[in-house]
Amino acid sequence: MVIDKESCYFLGKILRTSGLKGDVSVFLDVDEPESYAGLDSVFVERKGALVPYFIESVRIRPNGAVFHFEDTGFEDAQALVGSSLYLPLELLPTLTGKQFYFHEVRGFEVVDVHAGSIGVLREIWDNAAQPLLCIDHPSGKEIMIPLVDDFLVEVDRENRVLKVEAPEGLVEFYLEDSRE
Repeated sequence: MVIDKESCYFLGKILRTSGLKGDVSVFLDVDEPESYAGLDSVFVERKGALVPYFIESVRIRPNGAVFHFEDTGFEDAQALVGSSLYLPLELLPTLTGKQFYFHEVRGFEVVDVHAGSIGVLREIWDNAAQPLLCIDHPSGKEIMIPLVDDFLVEVDRENRVLKVEAPEGLVEFYLEDSRE
């Protein structure tokens, strides 16, 4: 079975070995680590490819977990340190209402309650301050809107529309002609 990153989501990263029996300490980049206690396998990124690894045991810890993969000794575990872990997208719980996964809304039309349709969502930049909606306007210009609850009005999955209420003047700022 061949699987690629586009059909998966990032679960976490192997930080270090744990003990001498082949266990690895894993950072889980998820909201509820305890919901991953029953995992039976993950995809480990090895030399650019996603390789399935079967899990013998999972112990949830604060900020992560300790995994023991089948047929993995200490030296095998050492070789996995630094590797990223992935799971198929279909294993993500379904979100409703205004909650969404960043990958889920790429390509959605973005409609501002005041300016109307302002383009297509290319990506969401997840930076330290706050995520930013990066929108490709039909004029070729890029519009960036902070992704905060106050600016997000509705997520219409059926029609692939993200409805926002951008701060006053923000959309116009990006669309102004920069020639003075």
